[in-house]
Amino acid sequence: MNYIVFDLEWNQSMTREWEDARMPFEIIEIGAVKLDSKYNIIDEYQSLIKPRLYKKLQPHVKSILNYDEQELRNGRPFDMVCREFLKWCGQDYTFCSWGSMDLHYLQMNMEYYHMKPLVSPLKFYNIQQIYANLIDQEHLIVKLEKAVENLNISFDENRPYHSAVNDAYYTSLVFGKMKPKDVDDLYCFDTYNNPKKKEDEIITFHKKYLEHISHEYSDKREILDDKDFSSIMCYKCGKKANKKIKWFSNTPTSYTCVGKCWYHGYVVGKIKVKQTKNGKLFAIKTMSPSDRKGLEKVKERQNELREKRLIKRHDKIKVKQPL
Repeated sequence: MNYIVFDLEWNQSMTREWEDARMPFEIIEIGAVKLDSKYNIIDEYQSLIKPRLYKKLQPHVKSILNYDEQELRNGRPFDMVCREFLKWCGQDYTFCSWGSMDLHYLQMNMEYYHMKPLVSPLKFYNIQQIYANLIDQEHLIVKLEKAVENLNISFDENRPYHSAVNDAYYTSLVFGKMKPKDVDDLYCFDTYNNPKKKEDEIITFHKKYLEHISHEYSDKREILDDKDFSSIMCYKCGKKANKKIKWFSNTPTSYTCVGKCWYHGYVVGKIKVKQTKNGKLFAIKTMSPSDRKGLEKVKERQNELREKRLIKRHDKIKVKQPL
């Protein structure tokens, strides 16, 4: 099995007035590096794409790229390049990228041109997230340049950043330099083509967490009412855990809970609600190990939110009262 480490450059409308809602970001370059199972570079791919929607480069995009509109006019159509790229990838491979947006925009552009969608559910490796976890900064968004510097990877002046193939090259070097343990357990699922029906839902057990990607719902209430999805489960054995803190709204699009498995201890559950392309909703639930301190931390958060809601409700009542 090979790793396809790829990167995209994309352009956007100069103003919202001229933006096409079906494709706000138009891909103008695809670059990729093919690695074998031992992270050795065995091939590279690069091609510029002639823009169809946004033919003038947006100022910020233009300032970071190493080419201009004239060179793009000599590029080839997206569908031709994309088919060539996917053929180059081969048969047995897994996508890798710095962040999760490249796969999202690749599929958005493919859909715009009525191309056959990628196989779903689609596994990939988010190298940016793997690196953040390695340095114990799970929620930190790390720039590729910083990771290259921190890992003492040599920068090649002939390969400047913000060229798709060069960024893919440096991402592949970061991946190889890390040599992450248990790499087979570090994959993510892309949700551009989210599960539509209950039988298509994704439930997967990782070593340190359980992930459940739901089917589509009409509103948020349906998500928690679905006992198959909202049940508090042990991340390790998959059995139902005893409720210690019921699901509560952490933000308008997220929920948190705590349970306790008889065999494996405390688990913290998180639900993130996302909107689909057709305006419906789906949710991603994760269950991960915790301890007594984790339980108390979630309790504090719950109480803090309750206090804020009480104050907000009280202020509203005061405003409505006549003078």
